Amino acid sequence: MQLRPFGTTNLKVSAVGLGCNNFGVRLDLPATRKVVHAALDAGVTLFDTADIYGNRGNSERMLGDALGPRRKDIVLVTKFGMPMDGSGGRQGGSRHYVPRALDASLERLGTDWIDVYYYHRPDPQTPFEETLEALDALVRAGKVRHIACSNFSAAQIRAAQTAARAKDLTPFVAAQDQYNLLSRGLEKEVIPAIEAEKLALLPYFPLASGMLTGKYRLGRPMPQGTRLSNARYSDRFLNEQNFRVVERLQAFCAARGRTLLQLAFAWLLAKPFVAGVIAGASTPEQLRQNTDALGWDLGAEEIAEVERLTSRAG
Repeated sequence: MQLRPFGTTNLKVSAVGLGCNNFGVRLDLPATRKVVHAALDAGVTLFDTADIYGNRGNSERMLGDALGPRRKDIVLVTKFGMPMDGSGGRQGGSRHYVPRALDASLERLGTDWIDVYYYHRPDPQTPFEETLEALDALVRAGKVRHIACSNFSAAQIRAAQTAARAKDLTPFVAAQDQYNLLSRGLEKEVIPAIEAEKLALLPYFPLASGMLTGKYRLGRPMPQGTRLSNARYSDRFLNEQNFRVVERLQAFCAARGRTLLQLAFAWLLAKPFVAGVIAGASTPEQLRQNTDALGWDLGAEEIAEVERLTSRAG
């Protein structure tokens, strides 16, 4: 397994990380253990979860149970900020809530520290300075090693980093956003901000919820039980334009004896600001397919051709 630098930190992470949002929803504890152990055996060191995953807390609980003493061998990422109940009190980035959210995550995960703690989405009710002060205190206490942001606009990234510098607070070291061959919206504003601030990017949905595996075909029935059979995800990716782009990419891969899965990962990992890709897995076999897809180093001409083939991707 290839290890890559995590931005400006001293962390090294596996090129493919395990997204843990299936735990506690699609997978029970025994199934979670099988996937986590397969990931560890394959050399995966990056595990990405959030307090809200798994019906609010179960992903963290199951991941902590499955890791056990191997927790010290991995880079553990979790997030805070999304509503954890309907009260309105267990969410956001206030100075009162942030330490409570972290302590709850630490207890569920069975650990004393988080390697990278993500602000899951901006809280419009709380100034960045207040949230950053709360996070800085957690870093100074040794409970968190690094902090990061998710789903921030370019302006919000710049504002948060400016606030951290102005008050000598711990800055963000990474961002996590949707980015793949079919979702290129970040390239206009967010990625320039990420590069200017020297942040690492951890793309989520690197396979466009399965569209970039090649198993979905225009005009054919949707496989049952897949992520894209859920309207929440199908509305993002299932459209004729994306199907046409996928067809072109499949032909590109076939001419080179490669797979679409390999291309999806290789294209992202060719970006110098990408630390690794977060890919979910519901079985050990799927996990191994993801890790086995590494190893294609795209040349400049191949990258240019892929850019041409995806030029109409949204």
